[in-house]
Amino acid sequence: MSNELFEQLEQRVNSAVDTIEMQRMELEELRQENERLKNERQQWESRLGGLLERFRELDANTAPETTATSETPATSPSW
Repeated sequence: MSNELFEQLEQRVNSAVDTIEMQRMELEELRQENERLKNERQQWESRLGGLLERFRELDANTAPETTATSETPATSPSW
């Protein structure tokens, strides 16, 4: 093989190594971003769960009042 072919091969190998290294760096960035998004989602789910629980408590506290008022006779509005 000629020296020129070895130089071409060396350039291609160097290019492949550079590409692999860039992809590794990008993969690490994506993993970090994925972890950040997972944490953010977990926080949102926790907050949402808290809100839902508050709604349930509110609903449980107002349910007996609703049934008590529904038993009284309804009056028509006086306009």
